Amino acid sequence: MVETKRWNVMKTGTNNEMRIIEAGELLKAGETVAFPTETVYGLGADATNSVAVAKIFQAKGRPQDNPLIAHVATKEQLFQLVESVPSYVEKLIDTFSPGPITYVLPSNGTCADNVTAGLTTVGVRIPSHPVALKLLKACNTPIAAPSANLSGKPSPTTAEHVWDDLHGKIAGLVDGGPTGVGLESTVVDCTQDIPIILRPGGISLEELEEVVGKVMMDPALQSASATEKPKAPGMKYKHYAPEVPMWLIEGGSEKIQETYIQLKAEGKRVGVLANRNILEKLTVDEKISLGESLEEVASNLYDGLRKFKQGDVDIILCDTYPEIGIGQAVMNRLRKAASRYIVE
Repeated sequence: MVETKRWNVMKTGTNNEMRIIEAGELLKAGETVAFPTETVYGLGADATNSVAVAKIFQAKGRPQDNPLIAHVATKEQLFQLVESVPSYVEKLIDTFSPGPITYVLPSNGTCADNVTAGLTTVGVRIPSHPVALKLLKACNTPIAAPSANLSGKPSPTTAEHVWDDLHGKIAGLVDGGPTGVGLESTVVDCTQDIPIILRPGGISLEELEEVVGKVMMDPALQSASATEKPKAPGMKYKHYAPEVPMWLIEGGSEKIQETYIQLKAEGKRVGVLANRNILEKLTVDEKISLGESLEEVASNLYDGLRKFKQGDVDIILCDTYPEIGIGQAVMNRLRKAASRYIVE
């Protein structure tokens, strides 16, 4: 157990600057600090310090072959970590960064080997959350930061989620309130002539294509080999799983209600995670609304998954969503979280 210092920077005032500087000093000293980004909370360590980075893997229980994303404050700092940048990457950076997008590029070796998991590439992004940017500027060094949760659990979108998972395992937590997008960044392989999405996220395929033309989806998103070395976070291992089994149900309220009745006949207590309009049509044990729009669903998804606890329900039933825009990322996370997928 280590003492986890917590700084609240949600209130305006000069003390916030001092708190962020103090968190930055811990990072520069080789410690781990969790902080908010516009996607989810990240668990940061100095990306150039392999000993510091190792503390991330230890705290999370994260597999060593799962690469990390390096976070920087500016485009110039991003260029300092990579060997080459295709012209289309500059267009993407100018359009979407700072923001929820990660660029996978040839590494120049500045980041530690355990950041890249031994790959020749490195994922880099510029977050848009003001607290994250201030912290990165205070450190003036690239910060490796996967999601600040125990490996395999739903990612954290509030400081309380981080505290529940990692209190006593990390040196610090900067509490900047709830995150915005709610799902991790879009990861784009930029080592080829055509950009390839390795992980859907806050920037959609359609948005990318508006800027650079043709964009591909990595085939491994549909069928990743268990022995394949992941090129980006979230590609190989089971992620985002709630405490109790979750079934993904295609077919709307009727199919969800039908499945609920079958499970109740087996003596199960059942919770449902769905849009508000779907929940209004259901009679079930527990309900958690994800909102109305796909953007609300994305923002509320991880919090909803975390709210169902063992002892409250035995199984979670979750609705499916159209795979357009951020719906691609929503369904990517739900498929990884689900223990069963029932199609209509």
